[in-house]
Amino acid sequence: MELVVLVPYLIAGAALGAVYFLLLLRVARGLACRAGLTAMIPLSLGRIALAAVVFWAIAQAGAGPLLAALAGFLAARAWVRHRAEAA
Repeated sequence: MELVVLVPYLIAGAALGAVYFLLLLRVARGLACRAGLTAMIPLSLGRIALAAVVFWAIAQAGAGPLLAALAGFLAARAWVRHRAEAA
């Protein structure tokens, strides 16, 4: 499979990862500030469901696209972690 074909999956994985890990950061900070669980549970369930649906849809395209999306997802994790540590 050509690398050019995998670039959209890499970008999609990075976008999903950014949303996923920013929501995770928001939930973690909310719990640390003693925010109510009624606000945190839907965010947690939503981000997990979103990741599951998107990765399932990408997996239908094959292993190459799935690995590219995972690489983007993990790159977004590093970006969010760096951003959180800088704040």
